[in-house]
Amino acid sequence: MTDTSDVKGANGANDNDFDGGADSAALRVLVLAGSSRQGSVNARLAALVAGEIERSGATADLAGIGEFAMPTFDGDTEAAEGPPAGAAALRERLLAAQALVIASPEYNASMPGVLKNAVDWVSRFRPQPFKDKQTLLVSASPSLVGGNRGLWALRVPLEHLGARVYPDMFSLAMAHSAFGENGELTDPGLHRRLADTVDSFLALAEADTRYLCLQRRWYEFLGDESSAPVTQRAED
Repeated sequence: MTDTSDVKGANGANDNDFDGGADSAALRVLVLAGSSRQGSVNARLAALVAGEIERSGATADLAGIGEFAMPTFDGDTEAAEGPPAGAAALRERLLAAQALVIASPEYNASMPGVLKNAVDWVSRFRPQPFKDKQTLLVSASPSLVGGNRGLWALRVPLEHLGARVYPDMFSLAMAHSAFGENGELTDPGLHRRLADTVDSFLALAEADTRYLCLQRRWYEFLGDESSAPVTQRAED
């Protein structure tokens, strides 16, 4: 029987001990701030998450939604002109990453329209780039609920598109007074919870990216047969 006691997790030194030709390059994570406003608390939270990702040994690609200008989605515009350059740029950044983190504001108990519009445009590319993407949702708000209701709304289109949205979400309440001058959270307990959430998410994303033993066959019902791996199932 093989001894696996020395096998370490996503941040361990023995990732290359796993068979199957796993890529030894650092996990790459696109961290997208869903607000383009100067001084946005969600942009600050995104930067903080990016720092935690880098601390873990992964690579963070930090971006803001304002970098990807797009008109309001319209089928006639798409048919006449194709997807806008901003959507194509966001798609390329998404394809270059193995995982995605979105720091989203809450607008009227839902997600910002600019973020939903970006999801709609990017989803029109084939292959559809949100499919199977390990995704973590975080939010920050001056409110007492920290923008959490907006994250529940954001889960719906992402999960519909096949993104593997991490069950735990992090919402920072009273965010206007939560950051110190160094950009970190002044409450050590909150900072520890954020770091733990990011670390756990990265461990899952690392496993999904590297460990070929996770590739299972998927059957929709008893008696069904398919040679498709789990990453090619119902979202196609």
